[in-house]
Amino acid sequence: MIAHILPSALSGCVRAPASKSAAHRALICAALSEGETEILCPGSNADIEATLRCLTGISASCERTESGFVIRGGKAAGEAAVDCGESGSTLRFLIPVAAALGTQCDFYCAGRLPQRPLDGLRETLAANGVSLSAPGENPVRVRGGFGGSRFTLPGNISSQFVSGLLFALPLLPNGGEIRIEGPLSSANYVEMTLQALKQFGISVTRTPEGFSLPGGCRYKTPGRLSIEGDWSGAAFWLCAGQAVSGLSAHSAQGDRAILDVLARMGAEIDRTEDTVSARGALCGTVVDADPIPDLVPPIAAAAVHAAGETRIVNAARLRDKESDRLRTTAAALNALGARVEELPDGLIISGGKPLTGGTCDSCGDHRIAMAAAVGALRAEGESHILGAECVAKSYPGFWRDLARLGGRVTLEEGA
Repeated sequence: MIAHILPSALSGCVRAPASKSAAHRALICAALSEGETEILCPGSNADIEATLRCLTGISASCERTESGFVIRGGKAAGEAAVDCGESGSTLRFLIPVAAALGTQCDFYCAGRLPQRPLDGLRETLAANGVSLSAPGENPVRVRGGFGGSRFTLPGNISSQFVSGLLFALPLLPNGGEIRIEGPLSSANYVEMTLQALKQFGISVTRTPEGFSLPGGCRYKTPGRLSIEGDWSGAAFWLCAGQAVSGLSAHSAQGDRAILDVLARMGAEIDRTEDTVSARGALCGTVVDADPIPDLVPPIAAAAVHAAGETRIVNAARLRDKESDRLRTTAAALNALGARVEELPDGLIISGGKPLTGGTCDSCGDHRIAMAAAVGALRAEGESHILGAECVAKSYPGFWRDLARLGGRVTLEEGA
């Protein structure tokens, strides 16, 4: 699919999509609980569907309702073959869970997911009796069961590994410990996991080295819970100067830092009880991407229209996302007339020059497609985004919402 975008002035307010980060966590905890959990979730996406498929294959049942899902925990399968699509969260969260349940599981992966690294997780699982298939193999095979309960991970790799182990600890008869070596990257995502666990009756103890949990813990359903709005998806609208509703100002989502970044760039932040906006002329700044890697594409899209230079640093981990996001962010925006220089671990964006428009490739990455759309809105000519259907991974309604706000966008099927 190709999205054709003409220069557009947006107006109005858009409601944030459901947070897939929060949904993953709630669904997993519900599947590991006895009894029934009603999850109020306004909409789904490809990654949420991947987690549902995998949980259904491993240990749970799911009923869809008009307002979301009803999840019932069940007996773990001895063997399972499940499809996690391109969802890195699904794979990395559920590998330790499957091992803790004793399920010999094959996780089938799509896109770049088989090549995305599991180093660190593989080694600490092996030290505790669980083996994974060789790097790059598809499916990812989980074999064995935990013969130990002390896990060590470097802090500078994916926080998803820490979250996966946290989900697994309550399933171990004697609990366990997680030791983090060095500062923990994307720590806010781990905080989201701890909050989800607490909702289901699991209180994890923080230690000087990491986390611990005693034996005898059990997941307990809260009965009903709601999935909050997604700051990651909302960031694209905020970077386009639009108001967004349905966001929690007290969320543990690290990507609510988009407001801090935009404020440093000169935006005027306006909050009401349920709505937030960031408007005004922007200027360049320096952005540390280590705690907020998913914000790099929308920030870059905003920076191309900001006066002066914006530097994005500490972003090397973006090369292992759905695409090499340093390369694809730079390539997509440059194809529309921007001036973005790719560095080994970051980007330099020279802003203030009007974009010309043009044709760019999303490379199958949802965040690249949405970033290109934000950049294209203020271009002088028409822009064309290839692979526009990839937004379904996190935000299936993105193009519809763009049109509702006044964006002049048409979608060409079959291209």
